[in-house]
Amino acid sequence: MKSKWRLTVGAAVIAVSLVGYCANAQRYRLAWSDEFDYKGLPDSTKWTYDVGDGCPVFCGWGGNEEQYYTFKRTNNARVESGYLVIEAHQEKFGDADYTSARVVTRGKNEWLYGKIEVRARLPAGSGTSPAIWMLPYFDDRPVKLPEDGQLDIMVHSGAEVDVIHGMVHTSAYNLALGTERMGHIQLSAVDKRFHTFSIEWTPTKIEWFVDGKKYHKVVDDGTGKDGWPFFNPFYLILNVSVRQGQGLESTDWPQRMEIDFVRVYQRKPKKRPQGEEFMDEGF
Repeated sequence: MKSKWRLTVGAAVIAVSLVGYCANAQRYRLAWSDEFDYKGLPDSTKWTYDVGDGCPVFCGWGGNEEQYYTFKRTNNARVESGYLVIEAHQEKFGDADYTSARVVTRGKNEWLYGKIEVRARLPAGSGTSPAIWMLPYFDDRPVKLPEDGQLDIMVHSGAEVDVIHGMVHTSAYNLALGTERMGHIQLSAVDKRFHTFSIEWTPTKIEWFVDGKKYHKVVDDGTGKDGWPFFNPFYLILNVSVRQGQGLESTDWPQRMEIDFVRVYQRKPKKRPQGEEFMDEGF
């Protein structure tokens, strides 16, 4: 009797999960993706690069980073065996002692709201900091941080190997002020197993997930752009940085982040009651 009860409960849990999954799937359509089913450099119709050390405006990219981000160099960014590999090396490159890559969709694809999923396996070296994040794109000017907003889907530090962070940066809420709106989740063996890091972003809230489990939420606080600048199209960034003071001397190089896929979903349109015209589904 106990065994049968367990099976019944288990079936009910699975059924509820499937209903939730199907309902979620019905709300979204796949708008853009890269499955990395090719070889060589990242697809140039989808990705470009940030290059250099951030100087003269953001030397060290604003975070005391040690690496030089290279351009179209397979040593640092390549697609192989179905994965995008972003790899940091300890090597002299100009004035830098490390190289890596920062691939971006800027100027290729940007999105306003939706669901973004990235399945990845992370490096565990204590000097590394892989990130999956987003910045706004403007045709007529460069981005200004933190006032224009930054959206971190996944930030990891080799100094805290079992912790994943998700957060936003704005004028009112940022690390410099100590007011950051940050969430975190414990996640073991990030270098051994792939995990899916995702957000769901609407006009009034952003929610963070790992493998479908929600662990953080930020809502519009009603204070305007200082607290909620997330009303412009944002582009995606994938990178592995090398940080000062995070145990560089004990790290084995190279260190890599492997990305299985990147998928962007947006809300499905729905028909107006009258019939033929379409409208965006409300959030």
